[in-house]
Amino acid sequence: MSGQRPQVERILIIRPSALGDVCRTVPVLATLKRHCPGARIDWLVQDTFAAAIEHHPDLGHVVPFSRAALAGWWRSPATFSALVRWLGSIRRDRYDLALDCQGLLRSGLFALATRAPRRIGYANAEEMGWIGLNERIDAPMSEHTVDRMLRLAAAATRAEPVRDMHLHASPIERAAVAADPRLGGGRYALIAPTSRWPGKLWPAERFAEIAAAMLQERTGGARRFDAVAIVGAESERGQVGPLLELAQRDRRVVDLVGRTTIARLMALIESSSLVIANDSAAVHMAVGFDRPIIALYGPTDVTRVGPYGRASTVVQVLREGDVFDHKNAVRGRAMMERITVAMVEQRVFDTATPQHAALPRQPEPSVGRT
Repeated sequence: MSGQRPQVERILIIRPSALGDVCRTVPVLATLKRHCPGARIDWLVQDTFAAAIEHHPDLGHVVPFSRAALAGWWRSPATFSALVRWLGSIRRDRYDLALDCQGLLRSGLFALATRAPRRIGYANAEEMGWIGLNERIDAPMSEHTVDRMLRLAAAATRAEPVRDMHLHASPIERAAVAADPRLGGGRYALIAPTSRWPGKLWPAERFAEIAAAMLQERTGGARRFDAVAIVGAESERGQVGPLLELAQRDRRVVDLVGRTTIARLMALIESSSLVIANDSAAVHMAVGFDRPIIALYGPTDVTRVGPYGRASTVVQVLREGDVFDHKNAVRGRAMMERITVAMVEQRVFDTATPQHAALPRQPEPSVGRT
């Protein structure tokens, strides 16, 4: 794109959640910084997800949104007053430009609250999220989420977008991971087997088979990996019983479920030699750290929400008549169960010595399917 670049001093990116979406919004930050180098670029993000972006060198300030503290504001006068004060603090920052990368009513109202002269977002935002915008950009829902957001950044800067997915881990957490003796002092794989949506889950017993296979000795006594780390939230331990049982039998399987913060998870992924995950934030973190990935997808559309620029890393078995609906647990599980252990083990073998180009990457034209 061409044209005079806007002279702005303060920019606000609005992308509160979810964690994976926050991780894959960083190209918007990179684009704005490239084309508005003198501007301070802040990011309105849910406070629980701030660790995903707070170490990015292009970021000015995190504007934390405490969803838990402000929930139910219409029922509590005290909470309503807290919300009004918080919105007032955003307005007082006097942003020149606000980008609503979320595209929902709440984020649209956040954009409106800034009173920025330019408030850019999606013309087809859900829940009437366009209500707070004065520049509404066409962004087809069929496009990848990252490309849709970059349309907003391109409109803001009147310049070509920068597809830089790089994430940045905490130096303290990076050092902690390096010092953890359980991770074999070197080559470990990370398995992220959980999801908030049951329909996205690959069977836990199959993950356990893969973990065991990755630790087996090959011809000549060498192993593919020295350790396998299992991650997830404490509330998700019930999803991964077979993996936890394996960890009790084999100390090389490191049970980190419920024992990692977002900052620690990022450092673990950054230092890993392979990430195997369902459709979850771990996939997008692995893209951000340019790690080898095996992404297991079923009821979600890879062309829209897959690992950006890394579609060939996806294992997905589609059939005629399939419908993408991750909220339908029965249909989703059936689609995930089409992925066999043999399919994933072959991918592990193929990526044991990963050879892939450095970031940034361009989107791939097709979805990897098995």
